[in-house]
Amino acid sequence: MAHRIDEAYAIMQANDRGGYTIPTSRLYPYQWNWDSAFAALGFAAFDRDRAWRELETLFDAQWPNGMVPHIVFRRDDPDYFPGPSVWQSNTTPPSSGHSQPPVATSVAKWLIDSGGPDDIERARNLFPAIMRYHQWFHAARDPHETGLIAITHPWESGRDNCGDWDAAMARVPVDHGLGDYKRRDVSHVDASERPTQAQYDRYLSLVAFGQRTGWDHLEIYKTGPFLMVDPGVHFILMQADQDLLDMADTLGFSGDMKAIKSWITRYANADIQLWNSEIGTFTAMDLKSREQVPAITNASFLSLYAGAGTTDQTRQTVEHLRAIQANCKVGVPSWDPRHQDYEPQRYWRGPVWAMINYLIVLGLERCGEPELASELQAETLKMIEDAGFYEYFNSKTGEGSGGPDFTWTAAIYLAWTVGLEAQNADRKAS
Repeated sequence: MAHRIDEAYAIMQANDRGGYTIPTSRLYPYQWNWDSAFAALGFAAFDRDRAWRELETLFDAQWPNGMVPHIVFRRDDPDYFPGPSVWQSNTTPPSSGHSQPPVATSVAKWLIDSGGPDDIERARNLFPAIMRYHQWFHAARDPHETGLIAITHPWESGRDNCGDWDAAMARVPVDHGLGDYKRRDVSHVDASERPTQAQYDRYLSLVAFGQRTGWDHLEIYKTGPFLMVDPGVHFILMQADQDLLDMADTLGFSGDMKAIKSWITRYANADIQLWNSEIGTFTAMDLKSREQVPAITNASFLSLYAGAGTTDQTRQTVEHLRAIQANCKVGVPSWDPRHQDYEPQRYWRGPVWAMINYLIVLGLERCGEPELASELQAETLKMIEDAGFYEYFNSKTGEGSGGPDFTWTAAIYLAWTVGLEAQNADRKAS
């Protein structure tokens, strides 16, 4: 199993830009928010100082209001569109105008739990910035204190063209001031694996709307044309809040614990609202129409990661996972293969993503399904070993798709294989 560890190390080092990591060259030449969080997991396998620096450079780009942007433009690269001139964030460094799933908090918590005094000190220095990030999320993405965490752009979910957004995006008016623009992604990856042009028009229309507000996030929440609850962001923040509470206790930030506990309390009501009783799992919700999306994605299974729902809801969710796995060569697909709109190789409409599988494995272990967790972990590792370190993988064939030599795929491989080797060594020693 471990015969590609050296290759994974090499990818991490090749994508290192001196304190921050790019996902892959040319296709994604900047620092991405949740990519950096997963990169830190990979670096921790061989360089804990470098793991912390990945998180620290990410938070160096934090906005004055506490937001940590989804892209940090540390230099202008013509290989990527839309770049800093399109976003016009008026920040230093330039960045995009919204955020991404806050995995960084949970990675920092893991570094504390698996480390020593140096990790405690690095975490203590970073904690105030992490706390401000969570304060921003709850104020800007749940201003009515419902416990439902919204997104204002599909890109904020990290699951850009997922079918969850189709109906809501169809109602987004195309900004006729966009003019002629040239996408760069389809010059690096086959167009059949990327979002459509019609989707891109609306993505950029939402960027233009945000720009016109001066990136006023409360105004964007209130009057923007797109507002949805993404199970991915929602459950990742839910777990991150739990991890933040533990960090506050461990690091001596007791004054912040009351606020964090109040956020956690709100999720009980949110669980009730996000549960789709017709399907039997958690699905996305359009906050404008109050309609739930009638389909399952891999983000639905992150409820297990966050410990959300009742015992019966967990049972039904696990049953769906087993049924979906039975319909694929490799899983977990980003869109239910039983759905008519499933596309096994188009970005977030069917392919498998190793870092989402990593979170689902943690969820299965948490909910008392260790055998299914081990099966999914082994299947994911074999998929990577067979196909290589791609951005994502065809769920029907296991073929690698998207960008090659991808940081987060290498990082997950290292986090699992190096950890497994250490566990095996411990067993032999005992």
